[in-house]
Amino acid sequence: MDQVTAHYCGGGRLADAIADSLQSAGKDLNDLKAADLATVDEFHIRGRKATLELAGHMMLSEDTRVLDIGSGLGGPARTLAEEYGCHVTGLDLTQAFCDAAEVLSDWVNLGERVAFQQGDATNLPFADDQFDAAMTIHVAMNIAAKGKVYEQARRVVKPDGIFAVYDVLQGEGGDVLYPAPWARDPSISHLATPEEMKSLLADAGFKVLNVHDSTDESQSWFEAMMTRIAQSGPPPVTFQIFLGGDFPEMVHNLVRNLTERRIRTVSYICKA
Repeated sequence: MDQVTAHYCGGGRLADAIADSLQSAGKDLNDLKAADLATVDEFHIRGRKATLELAGHMMLSEDTRVLDIGSGLGGPARTLAEEYGCHVTGLDLTQAFCDAAEVLSDWVNLGERVAFQQGDATNLPFADDQFDAAMTIHVAMNIAAKGKVYEQARRVVKPDGIFAVYDVLQGEGGDVLYPAPWARDPSISHLATPEEMKSLLADAGFKVLNVHDSTDESQSWFEAMMTRIAQSGPPPVTFQIFLGGDFPEMVHNLVRNLTERRIRTVSYICKA
């Protein structure tokens, strides 16, 4: 866990670093929307679009209480709260992410609908049947004990509630190239195969309703992003803020991993 936290926490002061970058780009911190933060707080492949795709399956409303397991800087939680009016609780292993997520949420006036706390996805600090729905996005790649994560999700989600999973999985194209955004070396990288994921979710007590392999879309998304950057330069705020100077190498490897099918991006919509 310490290795995972160290990988993501960067140099600290994440909210301050993001604020400095936004202001340098001419953004007014008093007039931001959740989408203005999307280049840094939707820390997963295909970003906000992928979050909304999951949300479309989760039967959300203003009365829905959602758990985001591995909430990072809170982007997906804020997207759901902004789009559906629901209340989202985010849990993340990295305290620096939780602290920054609270600040960023206040910037976009969503602090009353989202909350964040530090915790372990394999031992959730919540009561049984506490949430109407749950999601986890690009989290389990760092967790060896995935079965425990899904068992805990099943415990805290109400009967008939939806659990949405979107992760990077092991592909058929060979070993993953590192450094990657979730790991600089294999020591904290624990990728399941698509077939293993189905078994893990079923063993945890979920019924898998829908499986979507978005690998081709993910590759196209990166190609389009790289074209935009070549034409217009990088966005004012990127994940390099907390991943450090080797982030460009991580992106290069990630694109190659996708292109060579060393990894796949797959989502699972499950019913408790």
